[in-house]
Amino acid sequence: QLQLVESGGGLVQAGGPLKLSCTASVRPYIMGWLRQTPGKERDFAASIRMSGSGATYTDSAKGRFTISADNANNTVILQMNSLKPKDTATYYCVAKLGPYDDDYWGQGTQITVSS
Repeated sequence: QLQLVESGGGLVQAGGPLKLSCTASVRPYIMGWLRQTPGKERDFAASIRMSGSGATYTDSAKGRFTISADNANNTVILQMNSLKPKDTATYYCVAKLGPYDDDYWGQGTQITVSS
């Protein structure tokens, strides 16, 4: 079993930065973030293999978000800059133990970007 604990999130003004962290109980193969707004499906935001390679972003996050892996602590960090009101969502950490493993989810953390 893999357990994920998220931290960060909150309220920020448009243009400001925010950082999310997610720590896994065991080292995953890959970790990332999806985000969801009410009435919509969860959308991919960013992911990275815990080897540090393969950082991937949704188009709207490119140039603003940076995802990094802290292997010593089984933690992934999402640094978000130049936040926009459309980034407002509940952000969920997701991880896999292997490339074909099931997804494990965090509890979700709310980010609200005010204009």
